[in-house]
Amino acid sequence: MEVVNKPTISFEYFPPKNEKLAQTLWDSVPKLAAFDPSFMTVTYGAGGSTRDNTIDVATQMHEKTGIPIATHLTYINTPRKELYALADHLWEKGIKHIIALRGDMPKDLNWPLDPDADYFQYTSHFVAALKARQDFEISVGCYPEKHPDAPSLDKDIEALMKKIDAGADRAITQFFFDNNLYYDFLEACAKMDIKAPICPGLLPIHDFSSMLRFASTCQTTVPDWLVEKFDAVKDNEQDAKKLATELLIRQSEDLIKNGVNHLHFYTLNKCAITDEVCSALGYQAKAA
Repeated sequence: MEVVNKPTISFEYFPPKNEKLAQTLWDSVPKLAAFDPSFMTVTYGAGGSTRDNTIDVATQMHEKTGIPIATHLTYINTPRKELYALADHLWEKGIKHIIALRGDMPKDLNWPLDPDADYFQYTSHFVAALKARQDFEISVGCYPEKHPDAPSLDKDIEALMKKIDAGADRAITQFFFDNNLYYDFLEACAKMDIKAPICPGLLPIHDFSSMLRFASTCQTTVPDWLVEKFDAVKDNEQDAKKLATELLIRQSEDLIKNGVNHLHFYTLNKCAITDEVCSALGYQAKAA
């Protein structure tokens, strides 16, 4: 598929936990950076568990590729003073794009938090504070099927609107496999007069069983037809990879045909599948 006005693209990575995973990451980064993404993102572990590693990886990525880097930053159960110090540190390191998120709720944490404590209660407040601190570019998360903790999709979209009104530049969705869920979500957001870009998050399926577990946690719908297709290739790794690639190409093509102007890929630190999809969509990898 050769697209005249191709969407911009971006890639997400996570900090590796050991040397083997680090090798996979650093093998993948330059190969995908060659497609000239508008930015790349680095995730942040629950409760800030990978904080130092996140900043190190993000800084190295920027130095190695020259591509703008965004780091996830979660505020749950972290004092404001500590978050401000982190934000200042990122800015000084040249990281000027933040993915502002609540983060996973600790099981032993009572909600709402103590209003007199020095913590952010809502992502919209966090976004506004970051914008006031420095002129960060800020992305936030959104959920075509609603956040698992939200009482309803309408309430979740109201929360998204508050994040955008607070200064977020764009929203990036949780992954999905049925594009109609995304299109319906866009329509619902438009009715709420949300005008900021809502970028689809796309997940290459490297391991179907792992994806199912992740989808269950996120409460993401996995269509029956998808289960049937992967069940048919469960004993053939190459056929499974080919299927995953073909399906992601098809999903991306449909999004582009329907006017999407940015695609965000959750790479899982692997260039396989994502690089083939980008090539099939007409993106040219630059020579190193």
